[in-house]
Amino acid sequence: MTKRLEPALIPQNDLQREGEWWVSIGHEPYFLLDLGPRNWPAGWSVIRLNAEVDGFSLTPTLYFDAGSGFSQATMRHISNWNNYAEGSLVRLPAGLRSLRLDPGSGRGRFKINTLTIEPVSLYRAVYRRLRPVLEKLRKNPSSLSSYAAKTFRVARRSGLSGLVRHVLRERQADITAQMYDDWIIHFDTLTTTDRLAIAAHISHLRNHPLISILVPLYNTPEEFLRRCIESVREQTYSNWELCLADDASPSAHVARISAEYARDDSRIKFMRREVNGHISAATNSALELASGDFVALLDHDDELAPNALYMIAAALHADPQLDLIFSDEDKIDETGRRYDPWFKSDWNYDLMLSQNAVVHLAVYRRSILQDIGGFRSDFDGSQDYDVTLRFSERTTPERIKHIPFILYHWRATHGSVALAATEKTYPYKAAARAIQEHLDRVGKSARVSLEANLGHYRVRWPLPAEPPRVTIIVPTKDQCDLLRIAIQSILDKTLFQNYNILVVNNRSEQLETMKYFFEIARLRNVRVIDYPEPFSFAALNNWAVAQTDAPVLAFLNNDVEVITPEWLTEMVSHALRPEVGAVGAKLLYPNGTLQHAGVVIGFGGLAGHSHAGLPRETLGYFGRAACVQQFSAVTAACMVMRREVFLQVGGFDDQHFAIAFNDLDIGLRLRQARYSIVWTPYAQLFHHESTSLGLPSGEGRRDRFREESNNFKRIWAGTIAHDPFYNPNLTITGGTFALAIPPRIVKPWTVFGRSQQQLAEHR
Repeated sequence: MTKRLEPALIPQNDLQREGEWWVSIGHEPYFLLDLGPRNWPAGWSVIRLNAEVDGFSLTPTLYFDAGSGFSQATMRHISNWNNYAEGSLVRLPAGLRSLRLDPGSGRGRFKINTLTIEPVSLYRAVYRRLRPVLEKLRKNPSSLSSYAAKTFRVARRSGLSGLVRHVLRERQADITAQMYDDWIIHFDTLTTTDRLAIAAHISHLRNHPLISILVPLYNTPEEFLRRCIESVREQTYSNWELCLADDASPSAHVARISAEYARDDSRIKFMRREVNGHISAATNSALELASGDFVALLDHDDELAPNALYMIAAALHADPQLDLIFSDEDKIDETGRRYDPWFKSDWNYDLMLSQNAVVHLAVYRRSILQDIGGFRSDFDGSQDYDVTLRFSERTTPERIKHIPFILYHWRATHGSVALAATEKTYPYKAAARAIQEHLDRVGKSARVSLEANLGHYRVRWPLPAEPPRVTIIVPTKDQCDLLRIAIQSILDKTLFQNYNILVVNNRSEQLETMKYFFEIARLRNVRVIDYPEPFSFAALNNWAVAQTDAPVLAFLNNDVEVITPEWLTEMVSHALRPEVGAVGAKLLYPNGTLQHAGVVIGFGGLAGHSHAGLPRETLGYFGRAACVQQFSAVTAACMVMRREVFLQVGGFDDQHFAIAFNDLDIGLRLRQARYSIVWTPYAQLFHHESTSLGLPSGEGRRDRFREESNNFKRIWAGTIAHDPFYNPNLTITGGTFALAIPPRIVKPWTVFGRSQQQLAEHR
C-alpha cells in the first residue's frame, strides 16, 4: 500500500501569496495538486486537511479529472473541522490525471498547514464506515437484532460485494447527520452573549406585537407535550400567548397537564372540546382563544427554537406591513436529536404549487386568517397547505417574509408524516384538492395531479385552442454533427405543432455544413439565415428576433437534443402565463446526469447550475430537482419567452454580456420588471456541451470572460449576495444545497449591537 502522500499546491486563479498565507483576491480561487512523477492512487483514500482562515469562507472541495476534465459530477466535499482529525474518506477514480482543490469563495486569507492523501484498503474503508454504527449498537444493544436482520437481507439479495457497497453508501447519511450536529454547535446555538444582545434588541423595538401560538392537542404523549409547552415558555421574546385546544383526547393527562400550565402562567389559555373534530376544528378552537395580531402554528409534539418569536418580532419591526412570515425548519427525534435541516427558498409561488414550501414555522396576520374562515376540515392533513394558499390570495409577495433561520423542530415519531411520507396518504389527496381550488378561485384553468413521489404535485397550464406560433432560434457555426442531431430531434419528437425553426448561420466554413443548410432549408418549417458579424451570442439573438414576428420565442443551442416530446408544449404553456417572463428546461449531460436544473446566483462568486452532476431521476434537495419552481435565472441553452416580454426589457445586453452571462442578466432584468422565471423538469433535453470546468481557452476569450464576469459582479452585486430562491445557510462553493460553513445569515441582534456601538462612539 502506498504511503501517505503530500501533494504540492499549485495556485491557478485569484490567489496571491503572503508568507505562509494565501490571499483570495476574487471569488474563484483554486489549486491543482501535484504529486510530481508519481501516479495518483485509485480506490479509497483518507484526505486530511488542516487549515486556518482569516475572513475567508473555507469550504474545501475536490474535483477529479479522469480524462473528461474537471466536472461537478466528480465533486467531493472534504472536512477541515478540528473534530474531523481522522480526515475524509474519498474514493479516487481509476485513471486519475489531475486533482483540483477549491478552498472556498470570497475574499480573505487562509493558510493550509497540511494536506495529505493516504490510500487505505477496502477493509479499512468499510471499518471506518461501520465504526460509528458499532458504537451506537454498543450503547443501544436492543437495536442489534433489527440491524442484523437488515444486513442479512442486503447480503442475501446482493451478495458480499453488494453488502460492502451498501455499508459504504449507507454511512454517508450518518456522516451528513454528524456534520449537522457540529454545525448546530458552531452556528445555531445561542450563547449567553447572544441572549443578552437579543434582550437588548427587544427592549429597543418600537412595537412588541402579541403573538398567539395555536396548538391543537390530541392524545399527545406527556413528555412531548411538556417539551412543546416548555419550548414556548423558554422564548427570548415574552409577549406571547399560548392557545391550547384539546380535541376531546381520551388520555386524561392531556387536559390535566394543559390546565396545570394554564394555572401557572397567565399567558397560557386552555380549552377542551366536548367532541373530537380533528385537527382543523381543534385549530379553529385555538384560534377563537387568540387575541394577538399574529398567530403562529405549532403542532402538539413539536418545539420552537428559543429565538423563534424574537425573530418574528424583529421582522415585523423591520417591516410592519408583513402579513405572512415563515422560517426554515428541521426534524427532531424522540431523543431530542435534531437532523434533516430544510433551508428554504423565499416565497416561491410555483414551488408552492408543486409542494408545500412553507410548512413550519408559519405566522399569519390574524385578521386575514379570520377573514378567510380559518381552517377547513375537508382538508385535514393538509389544512396548513390549504390555509396558506387561501391566505396568499389576500396579500402580495412583498408582504410575505422568509426568515432563513431554523426556528422550528418537527417531531419525528412512529406514525408521523415527519418520519415517513408513506405513513399517511390522505393528506396528499387533500393537498391536491387545495391547489386545484386555489387555481379555480384565482381564475386559472390549470389542472393538478399527484406525482409518484408523495408530496409533489404537477400543475398543467392550458394552451389556447389555437396555440401561438413559436420560432425556435438556433445559432450555429459549423458543428454540423451536433446541429443535425438538434434539428432532427426537434422535427421527430416535438408534439407542439405550430412552430418553425430559424437556423442562424454565423460564418460557417465547412462544406458539409453548407450542404446540410441546403438540405434543411427546403423543409416547410425551417429557415436558414446568415449573420455575418463577429460572434456575439447576445447581438446574434437580438438580430434573429428581429427577423421573425412570432409571438413566442424559443432560444436553443445547436448542441441540444430533445428527450421528452412534450418539451415545447410544457414550456410554452408556462411562457403564456402573463406573470411569467422566461421558462427554462431540465438539461442533461450525455451520461444522463443533470446539467441544468435552474441557476443559483452567487454560486462560485458568480452563478452556477443547481444540482449539476446528480442522476437524472434525483429528487434533489427537498424535491427541488423534480418540482416546477421559480429561479432568478435559467440558461438560454433552452429558454422560452413571449416576444413582447423580450422586447419590453430590451432583449439581451450585447454591450456588457456579448458572450457570457447574457441569459442570467436578462432573467434578472425580467425579475426587476416583476416577471417570474420558471424552471420545469417536464421539458427534458440532452445538452452535448463539454462537462469541463474552467475559463474559456484563448487569451482574447479569457480577457472578455473576465470583463463580463466583472460586469456581472458589478451590476448584480445585490443578487449575488442573496439569491432569494436559494438560502444563505447553504454553500455557494463546491456544489449546491450543502451546509454553508459559515452561513451567510445576518443575525438581527448583532446588527443592532453594532449600530448601538457606532452610536456610542459617535457620541
